Amino acid sequence: MPEVVTAGEPLVALVPLEPGHLRGKRLLEVHVGGAEVNVAVALARLGVRVGFVGQVGEDELGALVEERLRAEGVDLRYFRRVPGFTGLYLREVLPLGQGRAFYYRKGSAASALAPGAFDPGYLEGAHFLHLSGITPALSPSCRAFVLWAMEEAKKRGVRVSLDVNYRQTLWSPEAAQAFLQEALPWVDLLFLSDEEAVLLFGDGERAQVLEAPEVVLKRGKAGATAWVAGERVEGEAFPVAAVDPVGAGDAFAAGYLAGHLLGLGVAERLRLANLLGACVAASRGDHEGAPYREDLEALLEGRARFFR
Repeated sequence: MPEVVTAGEPLVALVPLEPGHLRGKRLLEVHVGGAEVNVAVALARLGVRVGFVGQVGEDELGALVEERLRAEGVDLRYFRRVPGFTGLYLREVLPLGQGRAFYYRKGSAASALAPGAFDPGYLEGAHFLHLSGITPALSPSCRAFVLWAMEEAKKRGVRVSLDVNYRQTLWSPEAAQAFLQEALPWVDLLFLSDEEAVLLFGDGERAQVLEAPEVVLKRGKAGATAWVAGERVEGEAFPVAAVDPVGAGDAFAAGYLAGHLLGLGVAERLRLANLLGACVAASRGDHEGAPYREDLEALLEGRARFFR
């Protein structure tokens, strides 16, 4: 049985090889992504038994997602290919470094996720159920699914981890706040970024008074802050030569969750999380740079290959 179960929408990403407007590109790389997929892959590479619950379309992109996840060792017992299409997004990086994403996901197969999408017994023995704020923004049924899954996890003594992952193209700050107000009583571990904390709560320092017992504030180049049982702990970032920051926050969450499973203290959990985030930011793709467990010692002791 999995140690961590995660659920959400897989996406296929098309990414140009060089900076510039998409309109001028002829060659695009194909990647598999989606916030919860990225977390699942990063955990699997660290040797964590992880299960992914989700849906893709009965199309070639859905087949691609399934093939990639199986290759990474993610348990797909409750992964389904259903009528419909698989979500897609295109990314561009402009010459001065600004990034833009164009999503084609409205009405996707994953947006039909609903309560009962998996047997809640699948959660038995898991340490965490990990979800993101993207899934409930996809559709009313997805919102109901996330709240149902949280409740089923709590019934079984499984800790719930939630990454806010606010997406302004999916819902308004007010809608996100309303969901969080309903969800937070179920949440044991909350991840959010500086920008999300300011947008949703006024400022980052207010994160410490949220209802979740454990709150982790992701601050990018400034590192991260965790509030656990009233204690504030700071974690320094690894100064990385960033190549592609997409997916770095998901890798951070995976590293922090893995730290829990390894029995690490808060400071070491933050260190592992920052390491994974830096590795992904230093590589192209949404999770391609996520390290394997056997790489961790070498990366932490001699990190010149990836970091300045």
